[in-house]
Amino acid sequence: MKLAIISHTEHYKTTTGEIVGWGPTISEINHLLDVFDVIYHVAMLHQENPPPSALPYSSDRVKFVALKPLGGRTLFSKFQTIVQAPSVISTVAKTLKEVDCFQLRTPTGIGVYLIPYLTWFSKKKGWYKYAGNWNQKNPPLGYKLQRWMLLNQSRKVTLNGSWDRQAEHCYTFENPCLTDKEIVEGKNVRTQKNIKESLQFCYVGRLEKPKGVERIINAFKLLSDKEKERIGCVHMVGDGSEYNYFKNLAKTTGVVFKFHGFLPRHEVFTIYKQSHVFVMPTTASEGFPKVIAEAMNYGCLPIVSNISSIGHYLKHDQNGFLLNTISAKTLLSEIRKLLQLNEVEYHAMINDQDEMLKKFTFSHYSKRIFRDILK
Repeated sequence: MKLAIISHTEHYKTTTGEIVGWGPTISEINHLLDVFDVIYHVAMLHQENPPPSALPYSSDRVKFVALKPLGGRTLFSKFQTIVQAPSVISTVAKTLKEVDCFQLRTPTGIGVYLIPYLTWFSKKKGWYKYAGNWNQKNPPLGYKLQRWMLLNQSRKVTLNGSWDRQAEHCYTFENPCLTDKEIVEGKNVRTQKNIKESLQFCYVGRLEKPKGVERIINAFKLLSDKEKERIGCVHMVGDGSEYNYFKNLAKTTGVVFKFHGFLPRHEVFTIYKQSHVFVMPTTASEGFPKVIAEAMNYGCLPIVSNISSIGHYLKHDQNGFLLNTISAKTLLSEIRKLLQLNEVEYHAMINDQDEMLKKFTFSHYSKRIFRDILK
């Protein structure tokens, strides 16, 4: 069976001419080769140098189909997305002729016209993956429109989380991010962790204010001198336009911050193995960030926002700490609570997640695609 995936995933060409793309999505597609014979990926090709987090496809059974980079927050970028609609639709139409089914990953700028195009003009079997916050109260207009269109068509839609009055054609699906081997490895790492001495914290994601980076830095700044003595290092993995601002702000905290920039997947996992706590006080539109499950697998207690579907998997004071009010002060309160944990309490929390983590494996995801979507 042949599949077409249509997305806004950033791709790049290396100096040797190899196509690489945003790591988490590429990993997911590589594992979908267990289900599909050939996968065509219609996505954006950027001209910049690839970040270290970019990955190549694992097989030539994945065929990359390039689109011109589109999308953005400015009016001009949104206008360009509409202007390029005929070209995007033409590329998608040609690709659909080569496959048996499709997956459109939403929300995305091109989704505003691709959802109606696929609904009205394509008879191919397919489904939509909605990766954002399905229950967002005041989403951007484009997100709100796409959510409405997905509710008012008949193809299956996969969502993060399980919601009240969920439509019959909408299926709860976890974002895959772990191999079966990594699940076993993570369990071994968790049994060996301890909090007898200093605690290591980490954040992985875009370095920007909506993701909570400024809140993280300000929360650590508010700790007492004695509390700061318990903090070994705060690892910040990622990059963004405000990188230098955050780096300079961190110098005023009296806590050691280490800014790593983008890292390859295996190096990010090394950070998780060294850390005891994962922090993400985000207000951005999230589904369920894969980094939370990855960090938890390696024994990081999450202190994260209680938004979207995050609270469907994390239970406050049981396997993590949830922020209902998102600010530096509420984050500070949960950090202080965590600093009071003893060894027994810490291990009870990091080991109370085995069954939940298995839902985020690629093997579980592939089985569900075959069982619940393709049938």
